Amino acid sequence: MTCKLPQWLGIAVVLAAALNASAQSTRVEDLAIGKLLVAPRDSPDPIFAKTVILLVQHDDNGALGLIVNRRMKLPISRALGQWKSAKDDSDPVYMGGPVELDGVMALLRSAKAGDATHVFGDVYFAGSRKTMENALASGAGPHDFRIYLGYCGWGAGQLEHEVDVGAWYIFKANSALVFDSDPGSLWSRLIARIEQQVVLLHR
Repeated sequence: MTCKLPQWLGIAVVLAAALNASAQSTRVEDLAIGKLLVAPRDSPDPIFAKTVILLVQHDDNGALGLIVNRRMKLPISRALGQWKSAKDDSDPVYMGGPVELDGVMALLRSAKAGDATHVFGDVYFAGSRKTMENALASGAGPHDFRIYLGYCGWGAGQLEHEVDVGAWYIFKANSALVFDSDPGSLWSRLIARIEQQVVLLHR
């Protein structure tokens, strides 16, 4: 009896050789804070379809990430109306993930960021209201500061299993990608980069 692989898993297996030799990866051992997770074209989970996620925490206990390409129409002034520093801010918030949508977190680009957690380079993850209000009060804009509602979370070993079965591509992050000026097209551009590598591999 033969067992037919799901389409998304078959594609992941075919691409593995090309990705392992490039800046992208499909290897569990490449998971780390500061890496981007990119959903495959035929993602098995509709919640994460066409998402690009920045890992801001990753250890033996699990992982936490923020979806960086789901910009909402909701302005910061409405999402955080109770914050004085957010009163007149028309910049949009982002949907960070399906977990705790009433939670507020942020990514900021700075030389130093108080009690925020360093992710990579000049990018920091902020979970405290004080740090976020300070950034808002300083006039930080979407090119170096973004607010996220909710997050993506995995328990111990869950993300590793998902990567192992081909549910994610792993990219090395940079500030330009995390704070991309056109987040709505970020996923399609990264997927196109993978597919271009496959074309070159088979020439």
